[in-house]
Amino acid sequence: MNNRKSTDTTLPQGEGGLGAPVRHPIPWQEPSFYDEDELDIELRRVFDICHGCRRCFNLCDSFPRLFDLIDESESGELDTVDSKDFKQVVDACTLCDMCFMTKCPYVPPHQFDLDFPHLMLRYRAVENAQKKIPYTQRQISKTDRNGRVMSYLSLVVNWTFQLDNKFIRTLIEFLSGVDRRAILPKFYHKTFNSRSKSFGSIVNKSAPAYGRKAVLYSTCFVNFNNPNMGELTQKVLAHNGVITQAVYPNCCGMPQLEQGNIEKVADNAMKVAKEMRKWIDDGYDIIALTPSCSLMLKYEWPLILAGNEDVIRLSKATFDITEYIVNISRNEGLTDGLQALSGGIALHLACHSRAQNMGKKASEMLNLIPDGNIKVIERCSGHGGTWGVYKNNFETALKVGRPVVRQAGEMPFISSECPLAADHILQGIEFQKKRNAENIEDLKLLPKRTYHPLELFAMSYGLFNNNANDKG
Repeated sequence: MNNRKSTDTTLPQGEGGLGAPVRHPIPWQEPSFYDEDELDIELRRVFDICHGCRRCFNLCDSFPRLFDLIDESESGELDTVDSKDFKQVVDACTLCDMCFMTKCPYVPPHQFDLDFPHLMLRYRAVENAQKKIPYTQRQISKTDRNGRVMSYLSLVVNWTFQLDNKFIRTLIEFLSGVDRRAILPKFYHKTFNSRSKSFGSIVNKSAPAYGRKAVLYSTCFVNFNNPNMGELTQKVLAHNGVITQAVYPNCCGMPQLEQGNIEKVADNAMKVAKEMRKWIDDGYDIIALTPSCSLMLKYEWPLILAGNEDVIRLSKATFDITEYIVNISRNEGLTDGLQALSGGIALHLACHSRAQNMGKKASEMLNLIPDGNIKVIERCSGHGGTWGVYKNNFETALKVGRPVVRQAGEMPFISSECPLAADHILQGIEFQKKRNAENIEDLKLLPKRTYHPLELFAMSYGLFNNNANDKG
């Protein structure tokens, strides 16, 4: 029962147009894609246009780095910037897509045809082909392997990851480059997929949406790092009459995409799309439980495997979880019983949610809760997937996220669609409070945790058990 309206991305758009940007398929299988001379020509073409515009200077660190390189060069123009210095610009890009989606007036179908994030991806693809991606980063990106091992050893792993375990965190920093101050995700011994086999929610047959069926694409993060989020999703959907099935063939490949390993992403896409085909044929919608993963399924995979029918069908059948609940509310209506939450909610809209061109679905969902006081924050948190945890990036990530921290810090509930961004925001609030605290009592006001919007929705229904949510 797929009721998601498709978005027409073929409408003409000029500079300053209101239509959605259009992206081209990624020609990663063509030899010219990896040609360094051709890449340099394209980098210089795009960077020169960016230099003449500079609307993106405050989005992330890529653009200040680029503009500083140009302004400090001999001529004050791009022609006297050494190509080897472009790497620092590329390394600062988190592939958040916000320049492409919200700022750039020159994205296709404009004749300048700028797609800055995908150009950064091309640069990293060349690096990956030349085996220049550091060993530790490649190992960290293997989320399925790491998740299986670390879930099995969850008690030991979670202990070593604690921030107050300073000696071991310093050792981890030395070996991996992961900053000793960065919050790292918790691992659970029992994954969401294994829990879902024994976990059963009685489907509410009197719900207006009874008859819907949905596959929960667990994602590596929910499966290994936040299985309680998966269980709450099942509870909320069952309460609203939706039959669910947890399915997780493997990771969406976003960690590999960040490193330019497009071939690995394509392999993952084909495997997942083939597994999901039978569920789609049987009338199931597909729900991705984290926005980076829904972005991959909806938009990145069809650009990487443009002719793959399974990938195209999966793209059309996929919803983000907040998008799906809003879809139910608009089409059939939700089950009654939502109760007001005391205080206000600071809601951070994840960059990869915004990049899906679906509107503020998390905000729309939480506004279904009575007497909601929602402060919507549309700035980047600065975390950028795995980017913000590395020692070389950690301070910059906090700097980029300060506008979010300032807006979120005074609200009783702090929520983000991206679980990694949520922890990063919480850490930013803690750092800010410690800098400004006049006495120990000020530090007692620090928020204890953050929430995914779905968790707050479950709380409003009375389905959320805070104590159960913290069990490993």
